[in-house]
Amino acid sequence: MPADSASSAPAKSAPATRGIDWHRVFAFPNPVNEYAARITAALVVALSAVTLLTGFGWGLAVIAAGFWLRVLFGPRISPLAQLSVKVLTPWLGRTRLVPGPPKRFAQGIGAAVSTASAVLLAAGLAPAAWVLLAVLITAASLEAFAGFCLGCTIFGFLQRRGLIPEDVCEACNNISLRGA
Repeated sequence: MPADSASSAPAKSAPATRGIDWHRVFAFPNPVNEYAARITAALVVALSAVTLLTGFGWGLAVIAAGFWLRVLFGPRISPLAQLSVKVLTPWLGRTRLVPGPPKRFAQGIGAAVSTASAVLLAAGLAPAAWVLLAVLITAASLEAFAGFCLGCTIFGFLQRRGLIPEDVCEACNNISLRGA
């Protein structure tokens, strides 16, 4: 076989990569419909209020699990988010797109607070657990009923201080990129 015939043969294409696309598994929507986020927050308020009023400790585990599902996977597998995104928000018929990273950060704070509350309750520190749940209800109520996302505000503060890189949320830094 002549030396140049090997170079003229078509190159073999690389085998298709198989496996899990972890970026897609842990994707969070960007942008996010603010109305869907607010409805989800209202559902969190309702579930949290019932948990607080009844003292039903398993409610804390359900609330924490919901936050962890939303922070890790977005709204795709969270029952409250699915109800909000697929049923209630379309029924409302309103859309206002906002950046996703601050909303994910807010979900992370909710996951931390609700998990801490559940751990405190399991450790026999019920008063502290219920106080943390009341803090969560307050923050979720601000989002749901006043449109003020405390977690998003904290995200912006941390980003302005350089603790969250600017490239995490370009729209947060550039007013011209924000949804109207």
